[in-house]
Amino acid sequence: MSNIHPYVKSLLKFMDASPCNFLAVKTIKDTLNQAGYAERRLDDKITWTPGEKFYVTKNDSAIFAFKIGTLPPQETGFKIVAAHSDSPCFRIKPNAEMHSDGGIVRLNTEVYGGPILYTWFDRPLSIAGRVIVKGSDALHPATRLLKIDRPLMCISHLAIHFNRAVNDGNKLSKQTDMLPIIAKVNDKLESENMLLKLVARELDIEINDILDFDLMLYDTQSACTFGMNNEFISCGRLDDLSMVHAGITALTEAHDDCATCVTAIFDNEETGSGTKQGAGSPVLANLLLRLTVAAGGNYDAFCRAIAKSFMISADNAHAFHPNYASKYDPTNHPALGGGPCIKINANCKYMSDAHSAAIFASLCKEADQPFQYFVNHSDVAGGSTLGNILTGQIDIEGVDVGNPLLAMHSARETASVADHIAMIEVMKKFFDK
Repeated sequence: MSNIHPYVKSLLKFMDASPCNFLAVKTIKDTLNQAGYAERRLDDKITWTPGEKFYVTKNDSAIFAFKIGTLPPQETGFKIVAAHSDSPCFRIKPNAEMHSDGGIVRLNTEVYGGPILYTWFDRPLSIAGRVIVKGSDALHPATRLLKIDRPLMCISHLAIHFNRAVNDGNKLSKQTDMLPIIAKVNDKLESENMLLKLVARELDIEINDILDFDLMLYDTQSACTFGMNNEFISCGRLDDLSMVHAGITALTEAHDDCATCVTAIFDNEETGSGTKQGAGSPVLANLLLRLTVAAGGNYDAFCRAIAKSFMISADNAHAFHPNYASKYDPTNHPALGGGPCIKINANCKYMSDAHSAAIFASLCKEADQPFQYFVNHSDVAGGSTLGNILTGQIDIEGVDVGNPLLAMHSARETASVADHIAMIEVMKKFFDK
């Protein structure tokens, strides 16, 4: 990896340490701590100290980092980069063990978000997430993070001999086709509470201390680069952890001392953002209001701060796939390596408009980085993302952008090395304006 750019080395390391939203936030916290950021709680009193750097978390799966400027926000506005920590995956259900003939044990799972199901077949999988354990009392349980670093299970395909038409299209049942095999046991007593026993052993706790869990499956194969010149990145969860990494990297390297810079990482974008830690909640608006008041302002000052603010909503775009050219807009299909994408939608699925798009394009030019546009084929409905959902809570100007990916929502997606470097440089230029 000696010839790989430091930003890309850092991304690969970040991806391997972040198999799910909870571990991503933990990894972000480690990065921020090393950069001199202090952790605060949401129920702490927020104060205004120019030059201070701090972060808060919500639900262990969303994180909001602030670099306080020397001037109050009503004079400069806020500079915000937003992204999300979650990706499509499989979540383990309660009472998960399912016993089959021959002592084969499967785990009962539920699909989270919209993964490309068949890409999860025949891969070495393991478990990551958070475990809720007994705390000081019933209202104050404790949280333990879990990442099992060895392959534990596999979702095995049916042999082609039993389904000769599998390559002609194969409708899959999420409940019956997608269950992973985790063990073979000869004694049923041995397999009772198998998952909880495993979790307790990994965390070195008593099984009776486990109250509940949020556990997901993840692909144990490491993130990597590929291509004749290592020009591509292969990994699961690039949507949207690559943008998370870009936003956090840009914030920790920012040098602007006047304006307050923010990187906001939400959860649950893949399921609509309608949670307390999602972009549809008032969590970010409340934090910005509290900061404005701490700086000596009031609600009017907050409104003036928002009027001067700008947000880059960073969520990946669809790269042009040469095997499926007809799926793309004929004149606006971004290529891998062509630079960050400005995302446009006539029906306001994105927050971009001509004014905000022009701002981002100008930032790209000033950072000496290429940019391109993503617009859906007019016969294909596009999804929404963080930007337009956030505007339901904050009437802020902003632009939806993202780097192009192939195979979005696959167990392994493909991105461009050059695009990732470019996005970080543009975000740094934004924070430093």
